[in-house]
Amino acid sequence: MNKKAINIVWFKRDLRFIDHEPIFMAQKENIPTLLVYFFEPSVMNYDDSDSRHWRFIYESLQEMQSKLQSIAAEIYYFHSEVESVFEQLLQVYEVKTVFSHQEIGNKITFDRDNTMQSFFDERNISWKQSQMHGVIRKLKSRSDWEKRWEKVMRDIPKTMDFQTLKVQLLAPDFYKHLKGKALSTLITTRNKNFQQGGEYWAWRYLDSFVKERYVNYSKHISKPSLSRKGCSRLSPYLAYGNISMRMVYQYTNQHYENSTNKRAILNFVSRLHWHCHFIQKFEDECRMEFENVNKAYDALVKPKNETYIKAWQEGKTGVPIVDACMRCLVQTGYINFRMRAMVVSFFTFNLWQDWRELHFLARQFLDYEPGIHYPQLQMQSGTTGINTIRIYSPIKNSEDHDSEGVFIKKWLPELAEIPVTLLHEPWKLNPIEQQFYQCEIGKDYPFPIVDIEETRKKASAIVWSFRKNNDVKEEGKRILKKHINNSKTKPIKKKAK
Repeated sequence: MNKKAINIVWFKRDLRFIDHEPIFMAQKENIPTLLVYFFEPSVMNYDDSDSRHWRFIYESLQEMQSKLQSIAAEIYYFHSEVESVFEQLLQVYEVKTVFSHQEIGNKITFDRDNTMQSFFDERNISWKQSQMHGVIRKLKSRSDWEKRWEKVMRDIPKTMDFQTLKVQLLAPDFYKHLKGKALSTLITTRNKNFQQGGEYWAWRYLDSFVKERYVNYSKHISKPSLSRKGCSRLSPYLAYGNISMRMVYQYTNQHYENSTNKRAILNFVSRLHWHCHFIQKFEDECRMEFENVNKAYDALVKPKNETYIKAWQEGKTGVPIVDACMRCLVQTGYINFRMRAMVVSFFTFNLWQDWRELHFLARQFLDYEPGIHYPQLQMQSGTTGINTIRIYSPIKNSEDHDSEGVFIKKWLPELAEIPVTLLHEPWKLNPIEQQFYQCEIGKDYPFPIVDIEETRKKASAIVWSFRKNNDVKEEGKRILKKHINNSKTKPIKKKAK
């Protein structure tokens, strides 16, 4: 029996239809295209995975499905490993080409892609992978990376035509056989505490930002409360590809000339560059998921303290701004960049814990992006040997960025009655004040689990002494040569043509 020839578009971190090169390329072919997504048990059980990530993906797929209804098409999602599904699809179809975006993911997805490349090669199936975010695979030098990134961002978006898309449908019984177990209700049930997945929401957030919310971007970016509206909040939509970096760049560019705060727009676009810069670093040296990027820091051993880690995760360290950030993150999946840096600093310096114990953060961030997460963890924990060592003062950050205590009191209701003058350091309350403000330190709210100033001084002395080590300096030279881009190109000069 002759098998029907088809192509396959394999969705990964690219859950959209606008500016989607794999669909654009598949549409040029003269044979039907099967649209697929995989909820892989091995990936879902990995240390960095949480149901909040998969719920966002599920919501994104549901929205895509609704758009396909007009042409009686469907994206088939499978709760199964990729290879096993492909093996069964090949029993029914002759797969000519698989189209997807390159995935800059963790080690388990990297290993899966290597396995699938061999699988496709052995069966003479072409696998065409499109570039993601302007990140270049097997990059030899960063010397012209900025110009190449800019070229990708200014290129014409890859637009599909729903009316001419030839979609391959699966027989209902065959799909039921392949689909796998039902997804958990934690994944399929909407949780209003988190941003909702989908292309529609990505564009809605972008539109409101570049037309209205951007004006306070530079002033509010470091504020734990105000940043929730003052920042773009596009990070989860970029992480799961509900919108392409190119479309964010071009749409922002279109509104630049008429903006009333051009500096805020420029600051935002510079962070789009940094977004891709960090992913490129991870792509070029992905061992940083597990190893110190500066190998000389392997000599720096930090004993694991389960009590400290548990208190930090639960927001019970006794340091209000740290605890408020952690409780907010667990409940909503978001805190702003400055607070992320601060809680990592507190964990790795004040609590003196290893950055490799921070998979918990990956699970909490709704916008978890491996290519940004691991380079940032290493930079904030001082293991690169090239970046300025930043040991953040939680008290200063609390006073500077939550001066009225709005954020702290929202997430630590046990401190609600304490006046702002005492809120940032509640352990200084005397017994009468504790009784008056209905908060007994050590009972209603914990004493600090470490002495902030003492642990800061100790950590600073150790990490700065390491910086003087010749091995650290030599590794630093290697890192600079490999990862640093010397281009001085400015983000926006004029409207994109």
